[in-house]
Amino acid sequence: MANEKEKQAAGRAAAKLVRDGDVVGLGTGSTAYFAVVALGERVRAGLKIVGIPTSVKTGDLARQLGIPLTTLDETPQIDITLDGADEVDPRLNLIKGGGGALLREKVIATATKNMVVVVDSSKVVSVLGKFPLPIEVISFARTVVENKIVSLGASPKLRTKTDGSPYLTDNGNQILDCSFGQIADPAVLALILSDTPGIVEHGLFIGLAKVALVGRGDAVEEIRR
Repeated sequence: MANEKEKQAAGRAAAKLVRDGDVVGLGTGSTAYFAVVALGERVRAGLKIVGIPTSVKTGDLARQLGIPLTTLDETPQIDITLDGADEVDPRLNLIKGGGGALLREKVIATATKNMVVVVDSSKVVSVLGKFPLPIEVISFARTVVENKIVSLGASPKLRTKTDGSPYLTDNGNQILDCSFGQIADPAVLALILSDTPGIVEHGLFIGLAKVALVGRGDAVEEIRR
């Protein structure tokens, strides 16, 4: 319950940063949900924005809330993105992808002038790696990628649905959740993974977030890079 209150506080604080006329990246996940809901309230009160969702699920939510949507083809530059994270370190490096939207989230993040991360206090860590790193792969290359990840000292696990079949992203790919332990140099690992054929995208977001809003009890703490 406490975490839910912190998520809601962070999400609502982030929604207040959006200005009239902004193109807004709409994140995916339990904390981003509250930011999108708060944005919907502002839109109904007269705020003029357009949103670009990072997932089919978020797009459906935005439509229900009356948030006008656009696409990257129509609007390739985004003013502000509100998104969650599974872990945030003191330099605002992130692990993302617990919700399965890491590829679209990273595309949106890299097209954004100001990426705002919204999290509850449990997501703030001194070193990334407690949360298994999501890696999106094409099914054709999964075994090869798994072997590569094992060679890097991690344990990969295929993400599955409740019926045991592979979980598929909105892009039709599979996800490996990889336990690396503490990641001493996230930037180096990110480069290694990005250079590995068969990996579509990984959940290390390095140098993309500008600010994190952290729900702590009844307050919201701001961390800037």
